[in-house]
Amino acid sequence: MLVSLIAAIVAAVFYGVASVMQAIAVRAASHREPEDVASGGVDPGLVVRMLHQWRFVASIGLDALGFLAQLFALQKLPLFVVQAFVASNLAVTAVVASWLIGVTLSWREWAAVIGVVAGVGLLGSTAGAEGAAQVGGVFKLALIVAVAGLAVVGMAAAKLNEPYRTTALGLVAGLGFGVLSIAARVLDGFAPLELARDPAAYAIAAAGIISFMFYATALEGGSVTVATAGVVLAETIPPAIIGVVFLGDQTRPGLAAVAWLGFFIAVASAVMLARFGEAHHDEDVALADAVAHRGANAGPAAAELLSWWPVDLQLFCALTNWALEDTAIPETTGVS
Repeated sequence: MLVSLIAAIVAAVFYGVASVMQAIAVRAASHREPEDVASGGVDPGLVVRMLHQWRFVASIGLDALGFLAQLFALQKLPLFVVQAFVASNLAVTAVVASWLIGVTLSWREWAAVIGVVAGVGLLGSTAGAEGAAQVGGVFKLALIVAVAGLAVVGMAAAKLNEPYRTTALGLVAGLGFGVLSIAARVLDGFAPLELARDPAAYAIAAAGIISFMFYATALEGGSVTVATAGVVLAETIPPAIIGVVFLGDQTRPGLAAVAWLGFFIAVASAVMLARFGEAHHDEDVALADAVAHRGANAGPAAAELLSWWPVDLQLFCALTNWALEDTAIPETTGVS
């Protein structure tokens, strides 16, 4: 049980770091002007261009590791526990964005981060054994139908105007990731032949593709915190309900109230963090743009590495030299 909880925490950390890296990569790969992004639609070449961004390639690796950790956790823990832990990646996203992009977090946002951590901590302490993972073929086919429906809804959401577009795309992507988690939970096995015959495996692949595409589209013109918040809410609550109703998930005896309290605190804190993030939506996007394009103008690989830092060290050095020159003691002719 403890190892599974650690795996869920690892998944949250990897997902959170990857979200910020993808936000920077999206801004660097976007060929559309802000007014074009605001007009809606999905850019089919966006992901292809993102493959030329080293941050995006690295983030894919982190997402893959996070998914493996999440898959491991799902083998021993109820869906509502794993999804709440994964939801805490929003707190990781906010903290990493404050360091990597330079987003300034207020005391309310730091309080929300602490709330997310406290909520998932309470929830993790109440985790019981997972319910029955075996479901019928109709349930798995319904997951594939749900993915197809989300694809249609996502295309419509991409045509909305801000501030609704980023939130809507995040919610659709989150529902897709929720379907992915449910499908991963009900897999019959991991042998190649079992995966080839299991509809849940195809639901995982389809949900992963469309969810990531809509999430990338949301990041192209929106705040990483707001987009990730939509993902967090949609990928947490519906799977938790489905796990309890259809898969028999439960808490340890006598701790149901504590579990629901922890779940409420974690999700409510995530909503608060998203609401605060909306207040500096334009700041998030502008800072991500600055970090994304800083490396392109830096030249050497060493300068690209420096662009990881929220403060441009080359600019800092220039400002320091200017300050020293400006504050230097002027030469004076002494009076004898």
